[in-house]
Amino acid sequence: MIHAQHRNTALLVAGCFFMENLDGTIVSTAAPRMGASLGVAPTAISLVITAYLLTLAVLIPLSGWLSARFGARRVFLTAITVFTLASLACAVATDLGVLVAMRVLQGAGGAMMVPVGRLIVVAKADKPDLPRVMAYITWPGLIAPVIAPLIGGLITTYANWRWMFLINIPLGVVAFAVAWRLIEAAPATAAPPRLDWLGVVLTSTGLGALTWTAHLLSETSAGKGSVLVTGAAAVLLLGAAVWHLLRSENPLVDLSTLKVKTFRAAVSGGSTFWIAVGAVPFLLPLLFQEALGWSAVKSGVVVLFVFIGNIGIKPATTPLLKRYGFRPLLLAAGFGLGAAMVASAFITGALPIAVIAVIALVSGVARSLGLTAYSTIAFSDIPQERLRHANTLLATAQQMGAGLGVAAATVALRAGGPIGDWLPGRTTATTAYGVAFCLLALVCVGTVAGALRLHPSAGDAVRGPAQARTAK
Repeated sequence: MIHAQHRNTALLVAGCFFMENLDGTIVSTAAPRMGASLGVAPTAISLVITAYLLTLAVLIPLSGWLSARFGARRVFLTAITVFTLASLACAVATDLGVLVAMRVLQGAGGAMMVPVGRLIVVAKADKPDLPRVMAYITWPGLIAPVIAPLIGGLITTYANWRWMFLINIPLGVVAFAVAWRLIEAAPATAAPPRLDWLGVVLTSTGLGALTWTAHLLSETSAGKGSVLVTGAAAVLLLGAAVWHLLRSENPLVDLSTLKVKTFRAAVSGGSTFWIAVGAVPFLLPLLFQEALGWSAVKSGVVVLFVFIGNIGIKPATTPLLKRYGFRPLLLAAGFGLGAAMVASAFITGALPIAVIAVIALVSGVARSLGLTAYSTIAFSDIPQERLRHANTLLATAQQMGAGLGVAAATVALRAGGPIGDWLPGRTTATTAYGVAFCLLALVCVGTVAGALRLHPSAGDAVRGPAQARTAK
């Protein structure tokens, strides 16, 4: 049975996860209004999004060392404060330069907030309680990208775009007050080793280059040369980072945690699954509005069925994990999301809206089930002394997977046009989206292949003895 304080801490981290993900996606809906207000072209607002995501990617690897050096409670409270004050600064920014700078500061808060908060929760959880606490933490982060277009549309239609940042102020104040009461200072431990500065430089610049490459891929105006240069730099820097981290006596992130099979499966399969998950909230609204000609409100309402699927399956995720184990559920999530992708490829204006809503619902169920399972199995066999490194590595992989989702969707959509020219009988716009969804379904095939390699008893340590014996 989960202690009430532990459950409430998990819900607190879930709320922070929601805020972080919401701010990563909500800005895109207000680009025209923000551009007009700041005196720049709407396309320039993409820097506001990229600056935030870039900072998250660059600084998340530092979160583990900072929590060990200064204490998880202090870092978590500081992160909430920085995120909230930066949100206020974003709301009152009068030019693009200031806004981008404040988004960097906001990203710095977010990079510490969720990973350190999750570490606090996981470190205090007994293994059998992990499925439930991870379900608490995971699903709010899935909701944010789904409802962001609707919230952003409503704010820009009926209020000022600055309210997209102002809504964080009361949320941040409440989160700080709750965290101050709930989270206790951990007992003093031995000081961590000196910061691995070379690891910081190589890892952060490599992740930054990869994030910038994803940004360039999502921009129609980006040249192939720029994409190739930044992509090559990302590969070289991350390759050098891996080489250094494997040989360093006290690495920034201990890659030896990947020797644990269940954790390795969570990092590889989970980050791949995040790519597919991140693509859906981006592609569906575009399909509805550009190809089918729906209004933003109608599109937002139908996309909300993804949210309903997220919420609807949530009470069942822990019982399902305990009853059937991780391998069957990961297979079901991969097949389910892939099937929803293929079904989305056949959405046209003639398809009843109820059927479209069911497709979105199935997608939401698969998203929630898969990410809860991946996030839980990641810590199933990790010993207490290696939790910090495992949590940092998982947070980095998840952030990169989510960030690459939009880029993958953009590339798939661009490929869909030329491929669609070979498929007669449908409009080019609809066919392009259909091909894009089918290409992204192949990503889900990759997660299924990874799940098939798992042993049937993988993750049994967190299921409880009775369930594990029954499964065997």
